[in-house]
Amino acid sequence: MHNIDIDLVEMTLDVMKYAINRITNVSPDLGKPMKEEELKALAGETITADGIGGEKAFHLFRDKLVKATIPIDHPRHLAFVPAAPTRAAIMFDLVTSASSIHGAFWLEGAGGIFLENEAMKWLVSLTGMPEGAHGVFTSGGTAANLSAMVTAREKWRKERSNEMERGIVITSSGAHSSIKAMAKVIDADVMLVETEDQMTGEMLQARIAELDTDQRRRLFAVVGTGGTTNAGIIDDLQGIARICKKENLWFHVDAAYGGAALVADSARHLFNGIEEANSITIDPHKWLFSPYDCGAVIYRNMELAKSAHAQEGSYLDIFYDEGANGFNPADYQIQLTRRLRGLPLWFSLATHGTKKYRWAVERGISLALLAGRLIEEHPELELVREPALSCVLFRRRGWTPEDYKMWTYRNHKANIALVAPTKWKSQGESQTVARFCFINPDTTEEDIRMILNTMD
Repeated sequence: MHNIDIDLVEMTLDVMKYAINRITNVSPDLGKPMKEEELKALAGETITADGIGGEKAFHLFRDKLVKATIPIDHPRHLAFVPAAPTRAAIMFDLVTSASSIHGAFWLEGAGGIFLENEAMKWLVSLTGMPEGAHGVFTSGGTAANLSAMVTAREKWRKERSNEMERGIVITSSGAHSSIKAMAKVIDADVMLVETEDQMTGEMLQARIAELDTDQRRRLFAVVGTGGTTNAGIIDDLQGIARICKKENLWFHVDAAYGGAALVADSARHLFNGIEEANSITIDPHKWLFSPYDCGAVIYRNMELAKSAHAQEGSYLDIFYDEGANGFNPADYQIQLTRRLRGLPLWFSLATHGTKKYRWAVERGISLALLAGRLIEEHPELELVREPALSCVLFRRRGWTPEDYKMWTYRNHKANIALVAPTKWKSQGESQTVARFCFINPDTTEEDIRMILNTMD
């Protein structure tokens, strides 16, 4: 046992050294994926009857396999929606795991759940939703959207005497792919307002008017987007809220990416109407500088969520005993077992303060505007549309889809940047274009110029 304890101490020191080196390296290499057979050749057999030992296993990851991954916090990782967790959040993610707290019920996790709720209160305050609104941290936007839509569907069914009909959700064609995936899980149909640009209240009203009697009877929810993943577009949330209120429809706002901009003075007005939502999704692991995985769903009426999600079981009774009274996160979303995903966000907020968060989000918006100016100055480049939030869509004149793809591969292979192309539909025609998404406040003007120069 004595030798095992010494090995454990040494291994802990190795792990902590790695963590410290990693979080202090603001520009790590952009690793590259490898084929499975190549990784197998590097790793050999790692799961054996006697084990290969912690030291060998850790060195295998540190020295070889981590190089086949792409760090999401690289300042020139501008593809998809990257992330840039604060050092404080990463460190407290280690603390959260080491503390081994089950975050589903107050009885087991009261101290941690209390701190999650402190962070959640701040998120709710950004939305402007009324007193009584609250939420819970989830594994990400998909789980948050699903939890919200389960709540909406159950409310609708109860109002219809629990008729087990297939419901209908309306959203825009620019909405996140998880909306369609979520609808499959809850056995609902999705009808689209055909626009990759802003969905307005007028568009929504016109789409509802197109429904036949049976379809209108089955329509129970509308999903607006607070910052599309592809282009950062915010729907006409005020107009949509008015229609939903008039038509007695659940109004959900998927602000998984863009919701962070609620903290930014320069962008807050773009979200007017979000305070009227019945539910909202925001992902702190996107633009609020938390590590994966951390999403959040916020409800206007928590009791409706509890009615839809609270689980029953004799082995769970103790968690609802009078002596265990408190907030049970498991009652408000689809997951029972859960880690305290909100703790790293709480610690980072407590460490840096909300003003620093406002600055960091504004920095992403400023970088997008700067990139837009640099693109307009470049003789061979042009903006596809004006930058929105921290997203920039642009094109290289004369390039084919293959040119964009090879440009991505060349830059990645050269350890310059990861910038991926996307599709944008203009005048009915889908075109391949380039896309920036700025999240990391460590990204510089020099970084942007370096990337744009590779398109000469």
